[in-house]
Amino acid sequence: MLSVLDLFRIGIGPSSSHTIGPIRIAKRFVDNLERARALAATHRIVVELQGSLALTGAGHATPKAVILGLAGLEPETLDPAHADHIVAHVHAEKHIHMPTGRVIAFDPAQDIVFAYDLMPKLHPNGMKLTAYSGDGAVLASEEYYSTGGGFIATRRQLETPLDGDIIPSRIIVPHPFGSAAELLEACERGNVSVADIILANEDAMRPRSETEAKLDRTGDVMRACIERGLQRTGELPGGLKVQRRAPELWRKMSGAGAANEPERLFDWLNVYAMAVNEENAAGGQVVTAPTNGAAGIIPAVLRHYCSEGDVASKTRAFLLTAGGVGLLYKQRASISGAEMGCQGEVGVACSMAAAGLAAVWGGTPQQVANAAEIGMEHNLGLTCDPVGGLVQIPCIERNAIGAVKAVNAARLALHTTGATKVSLDQVIETMRQTGLDMSSKYKETSQGGLAVNVVEC
Repeated sequence: MLSVLDLFRIGIGPSSSHTIGPIRIAKRFVDNLERARALAATHRIVVELQGSLALTGAGHATPKAVILGLAGLEPETLDPAHADHIVAHVHAEKHIHMPTGRVIAFDPAQDIVFAYDLMPKLHPNGMKLTAYSGDGAVLASEEYYSTGGGFIATRRQLETPLDGDIIPSRIIVPHPFGSAAELLEACERGNVSVADIILANEDAMRPRSETEAKLDRTGDVMRACIERGLQRTGELPGGLKVQRRAPELWRKMSGAGAANEPERLFDWLNVYAMAVNEENAAGGQVVTAPTNGAAGIIPAVLRHYCSEGDVASKTRAFLLTAGGVGLLYKQRASISGAEMGCQGEVGVACSMAAAGLAAVWGGTPQQVANAAEIGMEHNLGLTCDPVGGLVQIPCIERNAIGAVKAVNAARLALHTTGATKVSLDQVIETMRQTGLDMSSKYKETSQGGLAVNVVEC
C-alpha cells in the first residue's frame, strides 16, 4: 500500500506534476550521477521536456523546477524566495551550482529543450535527462515521468507489468485493500472507521506518533496557506494579468458581521479555496491534495468544518479518510490531469474532501464511500484546459466550485442508509475509462477548450 502521506506532499506551486515532479526528477538524476561517480566528469546536462511538460511547461514553471532540482533542492524544504534567487542567478550567469559544489555550464534557453511534437506512450509527462562529458560523450541518460501529485517514475518502472493493475506493495500492512469494496469489508470486520483502517496501515510504515505529527503538520501548512492567500494582494505572475480576489472577498465578509444567510456558506468555502489556489498560482508553499491544481478544495473544507473543538482529532480523521479514498484513485486510475483531465484532479479532490467531511460528521464507512462516489460522479468528464498554460483560469474558481460540491456530496451521503446504486469502485473505473477516451486536447495541453477560446491578453 502507498501511504496517505504520499498524497499530501508539501511543495511549491503552481503544479504538482509540472513543478514538484520535475524538481524531484532532476534531483534524482543528479543524485544518481553522484552515486555512479559520474558527476565530477559532467560538463553539461540537457533536459528534454516531452508531451504535456513541453506544451504547458512554461506556464507551469517547469523550467524553473528543472533548475531547482539540478541545484539539489527538494520541494518539501525549499524556500520559495531563495528558489527564485537561484533561478535568476542561473539565467544571468549561465551556470549552475550542483549539490556537491561543482559548477557546470547551464543555459536554460539551450539546455532545456521543449519537444512539443513528442507525446510519450507510457505517460504524457515525459522528461529525458542526459549528462555529457567535456568531449561531448554521453555519461548517462535516463527517461522519467511525472505521474501526478508529485509522484515520479522511470521508464523501467512504468514498463514493468503491475500485478492486477495495482501498484505493488513492498510493505506488509494489516489491512491491504485494492478496492473500495475491500476497504469497506475491512471496516465491517473490525467494526471500525475508514480512518482507523488507514491509520493501522500507516502504523506498519512508521511509529504512530510520527504519522500523527505529519498529519498535524499537513493541516497546519494547509491553514497557513489559506491565511497567506487571504492577505496577499496584487497580480498573479504570467501574461493573463489575473488579480488576486480572495483578499477583497475576505475583507467584505469580515466586515459584514454575523450574517445568517445560508448562501454565506458558499462565500466561506469560495474564499478559502481561492486563497490557496492564488497562492499556488504565485508559486507559494502549498500541499498537494492530491495535486497542486486541486490544492484548494480539501483545505477549504477542512478550514471551515475542522476549526473548533478537538481540532487535531478532527483534522487527523479528515485527512486519513480523504487520503484513503485518494489511494484508491491513485492505485486504480490516476490523479494526473495529463492522463485524466481535471476529473483526475479537482474531481478526485472533491471526492476525497466529501469522504473526509462525511467522516467528521459521523458518517458510517458506507456513507463515507457514498460521499466519495457522489463527489466524483458529478465531476466525470471534467476537462483540463488551462488558459495560457497557467494554473489560473479556470483552475482557481474551479477549486471554489469543487469545495461547495464536496460539502453537498457529504450532505447527500449522510441522508443515505445503504449503498448507492453506483458504487465508488464503479465511479473510479468510469473516471479511468473516461480519461482514456478523452482527447489529449483536454488533458493539460492547452490545445482545446477554454485554452483556445479565451484570448490571452
